[in-house]
Amino acid sequence: MREEEVKRNADYMSQHLKQFGWEYVTVDIQWYEPTADSSTYHNFAPLVMDDYSRLLPDPKRFPSAANGQGFKPLADYVHQLGLKFGIHIMRGIPRQAVHQSTAIRGTTKTARDIALNNICPWNSDMYGVNVALPEGQGYYNSLMDLYASWGVDFIKCDDIANSVIYQGTHKAEVTALRRAIDQTGRNMVLSLSPGPAPVKNGAFFQRTANMWRITDDFWDDWALLRNMFDRAAEWSAMSQPGTWPDCDMLPLGHIGIRSVDGPGGDRQTRFTPAEQRTMMTLWCLMQSPLIMGGELPDLDDWTTCLLTNADLLAMDDQITAKAETYRDDHVIVWQATSPVHQYVAVFNVADEPVTLTPNQRVRFGIPQQGTAIWQGQPAMSAVTQPLQPHDVWLIKA
Repeated sequence: MREEEVKRNADYMSQHLKQFGWEYVTVDIQWYEPTADSSTYHNFAPLVMDDYSRLLPDPKRFPSAANGQGFKPLADYVHQLGLKFGIHIMRGIPRQAVHQSTAIRGTTKTARDIALNNICPWNSDMYGVNVALPEGQGYYNSLMDLYASWGVDFIKCDDIANSVIYQGTHKAEVTALRRAIDQTGRNMVLSLSPGPAPVKNGAFFQRTANMWRITDDFWDDWALLRNMFDRAAEWSAMSQPGTWPDCDMLPLGHIGIRSVDGPGGDRQTRFTPAEQRTMMTLWCLMQSPLIMGGELPDLDDWTTCLLTNADLLAMDDQITAKAETYRDDHVIVWQATSPVHQYVAVFNVADEPVTLTPNQRVRFGIPQQGTAIWQGQPAMSAVTQPLQPHDVWLIKA
């Protein structure tokens, strides 16, 4: 990612999406790596770092960060648009800081003194931090102090929610991050990745984080979307105001710029219109944080309508209870309530059309009076209801 791209997307969000509730602009992974040019990481590349073992934006890609200004100028730009600014970080302390024994601000210890040899299996930038040492907590404190001074509002910390090589959540460092954010006095959202976060740690995540990934990276692939129904059913009861299970980004519109993973490359989403309706419905019923993963200035009318649908956004914001209530090999049914509405969604997860009968409508709890949101017509306007493969019938009453 580059500074001009961040500004271009922030400008678009401010002008076209802010009024619908979209407000965070987040700089994704490896903003500190001068040679980063795709989603393939360069192992052991030199990183931009200050004297206290803290990574800084690469000034070649982020010119306003020159002379030690960090992300403050860019955050100021985003804030002036009425938006909030976020960054992606990796758990731990830079390997190069450990190898160079660089200082930890406010302590006599060095990076080597506080490092732990627990690493990320897919990115070589960091070692873990021994937060049982006061200086380990002090490192995270100094890091969050720096981000607060830049005006950061959102922190996505990666390689922390679930580790495939250490079998679970790095709980000690999650707790250290929570304490470090709190001691700054600045309100910063804490998002944890990657998933799938262990369901058994749900109460822990509720105490320490604002959102946590319940899946590995999500791309425009029906198999991944189909699998999300399983994860959403497990996690739906755990979401509450201020703490949200995260289904990951919405791969809509123009995606994959400089990407070489996922289904592959710079492209328009491979989800069909039906699958896009299904994804938006499930995310909003689940009350997942909504994170647009595409290039905003390239939005077409269809994608804009998905992102600004008032009924969907009201669901995501106002639902107070939700759950999967029925499942077979062809359909999955969710029900939800808000202070003013009842919702029922019937998803066709099969690869062939299905037709809902009057008996099924009764069994699934579909209200006699209601509106089919995607069709824009009364829910009982037909005796039977056809549903195409991977599509959804969403009723509001």
